[in-house]
Amino acid sequence: MQKIPFLTLEQVKEIVKTYPTPWHIYDEKGIRENAKRLKEAFGWNKGFKEYFAVKATPNPFIMNILKEYGCGVDCSSMIELEMSDACGFHGKDIMFSSNETPVEEFKFANDLGAIINLDDITHIKYVEEVCGKLPETMSARYNPGGVFTMSNGIMDNPGDAKYGMTPEQLIEAFKIMKSKGVKHFGVHAFLASNTVTNEYYPKLAGELFEFAVRIKNETGISVEFINLSGGIGIPYTPDKEPNDIFEISKGVKKVYEEVLEANGIMDVAIFTELGRYMLAPYGALITEAIHEKNTYKHYIGVDACASNLMRPAMYGAYHHLTVLGKENEEASEVYDVVGSLCENNDKFAIDRKLPKIERGDYIYIHDTGAHGFAMGYNYNGKLRSAELLLKEDGSVKMIRRAETAKDYFATFDFCDILDKYLK
Repeated sequence: MQKIPFLTLEQVKEIVKTYPTPWHIYDEKGIRENAKRLKEAFGWNKGFKEYFAVKATPNPFIMNILKEYGCGVDCSSMIELEMSDACGFHGKDIMFSSNETPVEEFKFANDLGAIINLDDITHIKYVEEVCGKLPETMSARYNPGGVFTMSNGIMDNPGDAKYGMTPEQLIEAFKIMKSKGVKHFGVHAFLASNTVTNEYYPKLAGELFEFAVRIKNETGISVEFINLSGGIGIPYTPDKEPNDIFEISKGVKKVYEEVLEANGIMDVAIFTELGRYMLAPYGALITEAIHEKNTYKHYIGVDACASNLMRPAMYGAYHHLTVLGKENEEASEVYDVVGSLCENNDKFAIDRKLPKIERGDYIYIHDTGAHGFAMGYNYNGKLRSAELLLKEDGSVKMIRRAETAKDYFATFDFCDILDKYLK
């Protein structure tokens, strides 16, 4: 798949007059088209709802765009709950999926009327004590253990994951919750991350649908919603093709009919919690080349660093790079493209073939719309960048300002030691 930037060099040159690099920017048109496509693909399921994974791109401007397409939100912390509340997401539009959860977060989620998705059987008593009683609607996270495989091999290792309950624990949890007044039940699972295959969701759905049949047989409970969570990935490398959401949905519908409807379990709502699929291709990190170094390797130093995009440093993840204005030039050089952190893993690319880069060139780092800005941090005193939105009409809107030194020092406002920089 050819990686084509949604920004041109001319646009970047105009934007930097107002917003110096580095910055993350999101493509509103692409986001809207993708949200519409997902909703259309799963239109066959009357209860379908996408709960956008706030952790992927926690920005209220982005969340409000998705809200226009009927999306809810998947939250995993107090701050994500508060942001969602401020954006007008309430009640069953919020799914709270957390683990090792502080008491006040369960209480706040319950106060908002969110669907609480329990990670462990011991949390039943915990929620009951915190909230006074269990909510009438509850969900539980399922972990089948073992290794999750498909026709293209091992996808992930649920048995080594800290999330979810064993099948036996979940069934026991449902029995307990039913005895305590819970009336509406859902099941949730996340078994593999960033799958670039149309097979994953149908396979996962089949396992969960079969488990729903088992739940009904052993407890008498008819599961009302099944949350397939995330896991639909994107092709970070140009040698892969993107998933086809219509083919994925077609596969889910097939097993829905073969397993649920065939066993008399009707009208089960399908939920998704997609972050990467919803946003990653529609975001980019723009950075300027500011240094060139030749030692044992050929380095290009840029004004962004791992604090702006952590994935390459943390996972060795690949992000495609385009040197803007040189899209059609030969990739004649081999570079490590690096940031300025005092860590040797602060590299956006290693031994990457690229056109010759000059100081002042702008580099477009692809697919940073999810788990990009969100994973930022302040090591070495680096400040988080601005977030911008490329509007459908071609204009650019700031949707988060860049941090300042005053922001960084704000947690010392209880004393006068840094007053020089807090004033």
